[in-house]
Parts: sequence; structure tokens; C-alpha cells
Amino acid sequence: MNIFSFSSKFIFLLCVFGFSAQSTFAQQGTTFDVQLYDPLEIVYSYQLDLTKVKNDKVPVELLITNLDKFRPAVEPTDPPKEDSISFFMPKIVPGTYHIYDFGRFLSDFKVFDKEGNEIGFTHPNENEWRFPAKNIYKITYLVDDTFDSQEKNKVFEPGGTDIEDEVFVINTHGCFGYLEGLKRNSFLIDVIKPEKFYGSTPLVSINSTKKNDLYLVSDYHLLADSPMLYSVPDTVTFEVGGAEILVSVFHEKGTVKAKEVAKEVQKSLEAQKNYLGGTLPIKKYAFLIYIFDGFSNSGSYGALEHSYSSLYFLPNMPASRLANTVVEIAAHEFFHILTPLSIHSEQIHYFDFINPEMSKHLWLYEGVTEYFANHVLLQQGLIPLEEFLGKMRDKVSEANNKYSDVPFTEMSLGCLDEHADQYGNVYEKGALIGWMLDVRLRELSDGKYGLMNLMQDLSKKYGTDKPFEDDKLFDVIAEITYPEIRTFFADYVEGSKELPYTKYLKTIGINTTGEGTEEVFNFGNIGLVVDPQTKEVSVLSLEGANKFGEMFKEGDVILEVNSQKVDATNFLTLISEASYKEDEVMKILVNRKKGKKNKMKKCLLKSKPVFVEQEQDFGFEEAQDKNEKQIQLLKAWEKWEL
Repeated sequence: MNIFSFSSKFIFLLCVFGFSAQSTFAQQGTTFDVQLYDPLEIVYSYQLDLTKVKNDKVPVELLITNLDKFRPAVEPTDPPKEDSISFFMPKIVPGTYHIYDFGRFLSDFKVFDKEGNEIGFTHPNENEWRFPAKNIYKITYLVDDTFDSQEKNKVFEPGGTDIEDEVFVINTHGCFGYLEGLKRNSFLIDVIKPEKFYGSTPLVSINSTKKNDLYLVSDYHLLADSPMLYSVPDTVTFEVGGAEILVSVFHEKGTVKAKEVAKEVQKSLEAQKNYLGGTLPIKKYAFLIYIFDGFSNSGSYGALEHSYSSLYFLPNMPASRLANTVVEIAAHEFFHILTPLSIHSEQIHYFDFINPEMSKHLWLYEGVTEYFANHVLLQQGLIPLEEFLGKMRDKVSEANNKYSDVPFTEMSLGCLDEHADQYGNVYEKGALIGWMLDVRLRELSDGKYGLMNLMQDLSKKYGTDKPFEDDKLFDVIAEITYPEIRTFFADYVEGSKELPYTKYLKTIGINTTGEGTEEVFNFGNIGLVVDPQTKEVSVLSLEGANKFGEMFKEGDVILEVNSQKVDATNFLTLISEASYKEDEVMKILVNRKKGKKNKMKKCLLKSKPVFVEQEQDFGFEEAQDKNEKQIQLLKAWEKWEL
């Protein structure tokens, strides 16, 4: 999940994707084949009626069939127990890493037998309703809108529900529950929709009319992973790499159009398709985009990523900027079709929506995904090496300045509680782990094997339906690749040693910078202030001013630097050290108060710049004197082809 608050930015994500052993990237579906539909195999038949909304609450009806056939039997050796069963709503869902208790948004909960008689129940906690299993036939309840909730524990909008006359954001985990022990059974979902409404979703309907859509879903995990956006349609579909891509946009004012966003999204997906070898491992993927005006209820905006879709909740902004924002987020989200969909642990495969157990491999699910999202731009020639290195430098800075050196496996296991404040590091150090692992693999294989090759091999070994054991993955990777890689994980993922940037990057002809000091121009070491209305830059304080700064007076408004007009938008660029030399006189035009009436008059100031010593920022740069081995490995890492 990507979350951008209006004052800061942090990110969460998790989803499950897959490959098969038959091909490098095998096609995955989002529903049963309609030919497999058998009423005798259906436990859950849900009806969601969007035409009967009152007070932002939508009615849900669940018919329960074949319960005796599929309910886990009591073994003869087990002690006797009450013949009762529980209905659950999720406490937490994959991707959010936050306890939301979706059961608190249900009201008017009722249970009926086949004769229409109400059955009594208990409500042990916010997410559980318990009642006798015998003769259970129907459950009804109302689902409330989370977008308008005034409760303290606000749901981040891409993970919630919006129930309005003109739009329905349906995160299925907030509308549909499951019975105890029966998450792996099939669901029939009937959505009754208003006239002219269209349901945008990664699911493929088995029947659709003007009044309703019918979906057959294999289990609760897939159902909870498949959001829906119902509204008067503004959609675009196109094909990339054998996959149908749906872009659906809702904006109440209608000023943001799907075709404008889809154009930029398609460019990004074409690059990712090429990065993956020319095809995509999915049949359908949906970008569901909700544009809001003003402020959000949660105070944030961003996206929640799913296996075959991503749901975006974004503020209204110019079309070009909006498209770029979607592409920026989607570059990461879409790469989850690599991991963890087909390469995931038992904790994810058998996700517990009430008492989840975390995996220790967020370095893989999120870190490698974030690395690929950046490396694809370099490999596809969309950015130069210098820009890629700049992105990685920024990640080093963020990882070092914002987060502790707690081992990554420890942070992963404690990301819900003890180390929740460290989670954002999956997109910083996590990506850097992926980068160093990729470079190390290239070095050990003489350029023939990299991180994407490893992802292919792991997907062949495991796949969508075969999770790995959490404690054994590092050993498995070492067996597939090289013994030295086991040491890499022990030192830098299970341990807290600093990643060996200088040592590893030297093999591909990239140097690290930042050791020692450098001379920089600091504009006289004076205090400056910006007027928010006029954008003028003026001198606030001369305390600590050096020889260059002494020519100013407090209150001076800086108009020009070397004949170039100054305002808040370009000031930092104009005074950058790269613009000046020690022996060149700088000319600064200011407005200065003069005379008894303090009238502002223009005054031209002149002085040679004064440079001061400061420690260099850590960074990366391509070496100019690479040997043949470095040139070969750099090319293999930078421009590899599958």
C-alpha cells in the first residue's frame, strides 16, 4: 500500500502473485472457469444490493448452502464440543499492516434458518458472530461507509468503502466475511447495480446484465484481494504483453479522464513487459482510480495494491501530474506480479485475517519489488545511469537518517507492533538489498545470472500454490545460486552489517563518493526568509555571516544574482556552488531600506564568493577508467536481457 500524507510520505504494501513451472511467467486467472460452476460445490451465495442504500449503508445477504458437506468434521478422538460456528470479518488484510477491525462497520446483523426464523447469536468481539451451526441458512447485515467514519481508527481510503449515490468503492474485505474453517471454499457474488453503472474489477463475471453482475470466486483469499469500483463508467482497456489492462477513473466533477491517465500507464507497462521478457504473467489487471476534491477523511492519499489490481485514492490535480503520480506508484505496485504472488511463504499463503503471523522476508516482497521498479527505468533506457545512481543515493540517505539498523528479518517479523515505525525502510534499505544482491550475483556468475534469473528459478520451484518455509528460503537460494550468497543474507539481512556498497559496486565500475570534505559556497552563511505571498527572498539575520555575507543588511530583498531574477522557485539553483569560481566577482541586486522614511531603493552588491569546507554527501558515480571486466559486468547488470 502506498500512503502519502499531506505532510509526509510513507509506504506499505503486500500482495500475492504467481508463476508456474511450465513457463517462466505463466498466465494466472482471477476466477473459476465458468464450466466448473457447480451449485453443489458452493457454500457462499452473496448478494450486494447497491440499489437499496440508506444513510450510506448497503444491505448484504448471504445464503449458506452445502455447509454439512464442507464443514470440517469432528474427529472421534476429539473432546465433545458445542455444535456452533462463527462468522468472521477481517481484523487485518494483506497490504495494510494495520489493524482496522472491519467488523465494526457491520450493523443490523441477523441469522435465519430455512423457515425464516431468527437464530440467536453472540458477538464475542468486533469481528466475530457465533451461532448454532444446525439449520443455519441465511445471514443479513448492513455495511457502513468508512470514507465518512468519525471513529478514531480511520481506515486509509484505498482499503475502505465509499457508499454514495454516484459511486461505490467496494473493498470486498470490508463487505464480505467467511465462516470458521471455510475460507478455502467458493463464493458466488451477485452485485445488483443502479442503471447505467459499470463494475470495474479484476474479477471476470460469469454473467452480466443491465441490472446485475455475477462473479464466481474460488476462495476468500482471492475475494478479499479483488476490489470493485461501481459508477457510471469512464474506462479504457488495452492489451500489453498478452494481458488485458483496465484503467477506470471516477471523479465527481468529471474533469479527470481515464484516457489521459491510461496513455501514461500504457507507456510504463510496455517498459515493464520488456523487462519481464515480452509477456506478462496475468490475464487481466485493473487500475481503479478514485479522484477526490478537498481533503480526505484519513488525511492521506495513495494506493492499496492487490494481486491483479491496484486501487488509487488521489487528490484532484492537473491531468499530466495525476498520470505521472499514478505511474510513479504503479511502477512499484505492478511489479508485485513477480513477488510475492508466486514466491511467498506459508504465512502469506495461509493468511490469517484475524491473528496474522508475519513473514521475515519483506526484503523480497517489497525491497526487491522496489528495486525492480527503479531498475526497469535504467534497463529500458528511460533514465541514464547517473539518474538511477541518484535515486539509490537518496535511498541510502533515507535509510541511514530515518531508520535504525535493526536486522531486516527482525523488522519484518515485528512490522505490526514492535517495529511498526521501521516499516518504511522496506522501500529504502529493502531496495538497496535487492541492488547489492543483483550485483553480487552478476559478479559470481561473470555476468550471466542476476536477480531476475533468481526470481524465475524460485517461481519454477514454488509457484502460486506452493509456499516456501519461512526459515529455509535463504538456504534454498544459496543452493540455487552460490554458497557465498548465504553469507550475504547472514550479514546484511539477518544481520545488521552495513551493505558493502564500495566493495560490490567496484566490480561493475561504479565508485562511491562522500569520503573526506569538499569546498562549497554557502551564500555568506546568512539567514534567509521567503514571503509566502510575493515569493520574495530576503535577509532575515546576519548572525554568523562570513566575509561574503557581511555585504548584506538585514531586510535586504534579493532581486537578482548575476543579472538573473530571483524568487523562491529558482534561488537555490542560482546560488549553487557549481555556478561560481573563486576568482569571479558575484553581483547581487537587492532592494534596501534607505533614508529616514526607509524607502526601498535598489543597491548593487559585489563580492568574490567565499568557499567553506564541509563533508561530502555519500553518493555513487560511474568510474571513468574501467577495465574490461568492469565494462562487461556493468553491461550485464545494466542492460541484461532475459
